Amino acid sequence: MFDIGAAELLVIVVVAVIVIGPKDLPKALRTAGSWIGKVRRVSAHFRSGIDTMIREAELEEMEQKWKARNEEIMARTGTAEDYAADEMTGPPAVADEAGGAKAAKPTQPAKPTQPAKPDPVRNEPVLPLDEPGEKKGRDN
Repeated sequence: MFDIGAAELLVIVVVAVIVIGPKDLPKALRTAGSWIGKVRRVSAHFRSGIDTMIREAELEEMEQKWKARNEEIMARTGTAEDYAADEMTGPPAVADEAGGAKAAKPTQPAKPTQPAKPDPVRNEPVLPLDEPGEKKGRDN
């Protein structure tokens, strides 16, 4: 901020000792220090307020850009009503041997069977988990 070298600082100290006197110099330095602290706090508060205003302005600008881009994309792709007719409601019906329609049964993939592994602590077989957190075997 201020470009004060060692020679300038020495001149300021000598003048302060002569003008203020060695007896009142510590009190004057404390007063000057408190003023400098207040100025720094006010400037930091002012700077943070300016930074907040800039950040809010940038955020508002970005939201406007996103809104315009979203409207552009929605205009190009269409609306949800355009896609309502294409929506599937379930699996297609399967005809039985008599010619009547039956609802399709969802098929579940077969679960692989795993051999039980011995538990090294209890020395008993540990069965594979059926559901997350659910254990097969004697505990259920």
